[in-house]
Amino acid sequence: MGLTLEESLRLTVAALMQVTGDSQRSVAAVLGLTQTQVSRRQSGAVSWSLRDVDVLAEYYGIGALDLLAGPTRACEALPADRRRSVRAETKGASR
Repeated sequence: MGLTLEESLRLTVAALMQVTGDSQRSVAAVLGLTQTQVSRRQSGAVSWSLRDVDVLAEYYGIGALDLLAGPTRACEALPADRRRSVRAETKGASR
């Protein structure tokens, strides 16, 4: 049995946060929520809303259907300028 849409969305948001370097706090600010509210959505204690999906898709510069299609599709659709640069990762790792 596959993932539910809710589980897939949680994984997708986590993947997008990883690829872009966004924190729960920054995602919360975009959504007009607190970091705790985003954490509860990511843990599955509270469901993501359709409004959340629309806002996140716009924020990441992808279509809502790409966001709902899963982590691979969403990350592939992510514009290159939204990705955390390899240079920044390397610089951060050397500290």
